[in-house]
Amino acid sequence: MSGHSKWATTKHKKAAIDAKRGKLFAKLIKNIEVAAKQGGGDPGGNPTLYDAIQKAKKSSVPNDNIDRAVKRGSGAEAGGSDWQNITYEGYAPGGVALLIECLTDNRNRAAAEVRTALSRNGGNLADPGSVAYVFDRKGVVIIPKGDRSEDDILEIVLDAGAEEVNDNGDSWEIVSEATDFVSVRKAVQEAGVDYDSAEASWVPNLQVPLDLEGAKKMIRVIEALEDSDDVQDVFANGDIPDEVLAALDEE
Repeated sequence: MSGHSKWATTKHKKAAIDAKRGKLFAKLIKNIEVAAKQGGGDPGGNPTLYDAIQKAKKSSVPNDNIDRAVKRGSGAEAGGSDWQNITYEGYAPGGVALLIECLTDNRNRAAAEVRTALSRNGGNLADPGSVAYVFDRKGVVIIPKGDRSEDDILEIVLDAGAEEVNDNGDSWEIVSEATDFVSVRKAVQEAGVDYDSAEASWVPNLQVPLDLEGAKKMIRVIEALEDSDDVQDVFANGDIPDEVLAALDEE
């Protein structure tokens, strides 16, 4: 799962850049609205909403925006949209599998934007089911390293259901079954450990090793997809080796 770890780290670093354009804020607000609509407006009784709010706060979304999104989603305030979850499957150049999660109020627009982003960057849509098997639904919690060792983190999260802890360089990635995700996140919080992100994610069980050019092509496709307001997240099974990631960081 090293490719997932490195790409997750790369995405986290670029989140601040996305936030300046406002696109990330809009996507995080949509997540909050949907979570509140599906599970109610109380974060204490709705773990999905709690995590959506924490993710928004970590990305500096203003509290007023968060509160209004909760109210719209729960029906306490008018103006909520009828968001639909759609997942598309596709390929980036080099046979890299992609899962593309959309949250949209216009299915036709979302499909057109996904198809265009792929075709303009050397990718293509795939038939439903042809890519999904490459990914497993997992819980992923990212913790800044600080002075904590891998053994320190394992001691905190193993009994909560964590499967493994991966070294991301400047952070630890804790992976669990999706059903144990909330327990792992709570264990981290109860231990007084701050976390960068915590969410259910699609983690590849089969990876495609990439050279520098292949990594650039994969990232180009992912960034084109994420530029769409309808695309919430993109998961890829491209494995970026350390030396290639270092070369990317230098550019």
